[in-house]
Amino acid sequence: MVVKAELHCHIEGAASPALVEAQAEKYDADVSAIIEGDSYVWSDFTSFLHAYDLASRLFRDEDDYALLAETYLADLASQDAIYSEFFISTDHAIAAGLTPEAYISGLAEGMRRAREATGIESRMIATGLRHEGPEGVERAARYIAANPHPLITGFGMAGDERMHRPADFAKAFEIARDAGLAITVHAGELSGAESVRGALDHLKPARIGHGVRAIEDPALVERLASDGVVLEVCPGSNISLGVCPSYAAHPFPKLRDAGVRVTLSSDDPPFFHTSLAQEYETARTWFGMDDEALMETTRTSIEAAFVDAQTRARLLSRLG
Repeated sequence: MVVKAELHCHIEGAASPALVEAQAEKYDADVSAIIEGDSYVWSDFTSFLHAYDLASRLFRDEDDYALLAETYLADLASQDAIYSEFFISTDHAIAAGLTPEAYISGLAEGMRRAREATGIESRMIATGLRHEGPEGVERAARYIAANPHPLITGFGMAGDERMHRPADFAKAFEIARDAGLAITVHAGELSGAESVRGALDHLKPARIGHGVRAIEDPALVERLASDGVVLEVCPGSNISLGVCPSYAAHPFPKLRDAGVRVTLSSDDPPFFHTSLAQEYETARTWFGMDDEALMETTRTSIEAAFVDAQTRARLLSRLG
């Protein structure tokens, strides 16, 4: 058995089609345009966002979010995962008609239930949305800084990477860092190596979400390796969204061979027809990784997790 850990998953994007259909029945909504059989239906990035948003809007109160977190984490535990970090968005909560307090409280309750039932440990990473602009990301950072929660241990930025410059968001990340939150940033996915370099220069993250296009710049790859910056790599997502043309062409092995600290995650698993277990199997099949190498990837994830030293030591002890 290969024990697993995940550092990069958007909680609304983790909702299975079956759960979304149940929510649709609860709220008398029609999801036939985005779900066919047991799969989401989309064809490009725009239609993916449409499907994602429609599904997300069916989680509307504290109980809904408790159910979402509990369901996702219990499923992850069934895949031999012992740890999960997932992204949350208070902007999304507000758009769904929920207060940020109720949103976070519901998710925390689901995390508690899953831990009690399966032993899986988890944390939340608050995010600002890049396409909301610097003011929007700063607003998200200020809220989390002013309303700390023991299960929110990191801050990041998601959304359309092609909008704005990393330097525009420096103030927001200073606010989060000053509040004691660890930092991760989506970069090097829809935009190239310059996106990763800009994030490193101006936002100073411990981890980069995706980051695979750093491979386009050998000097940047060397910098990532020497600085110990961890990449939250999501191969299935990269293939589904056309970031990489095929698993055979995916840069994960080259990044790893160059000494970059790489991990495996599923991003928005049901939308990309994947799971954390599938990502590990992909690494075995396409990247030539055996059980020992896969366990080392899990170890990297735990070492890079946004947790306190005691929790980290406890999780590392479960790796054997």
